[in-house]
Amino acid sequence: MVLRTVLTHAKKHPALIPLFVIIGSGGIGASLYLMRLAMFNPDVSWDKKNNPEPWNKMAPNDQYKLFSINMDYSRLKKDRPDF
Repeated sequence: MVLRTVLTHAKKHPALIPLFVIIGSGGIGASLYLMRLAMFNPDVSWDKKNNPEPWNKMAPNDQYKLFSINMDYSRLKKDRPDF
């Protein structure tokens, strides 16, 4: 229904095609980033019985940030106690 309306407007007004592409790719990118945060972030715990505190199982050289500018995670050493 909505896709048919978008295609009808795109045929009538071809100048709107870049707007539809940019808005669509932004929505898809935001959805993919939200899925990445939900699946791979150590702050999110989906399995409370087997792994109630996943942030304690992170090694010091695990990179969980999407983007790191001046940090080399492979050189880090363990500087915290085991719990």
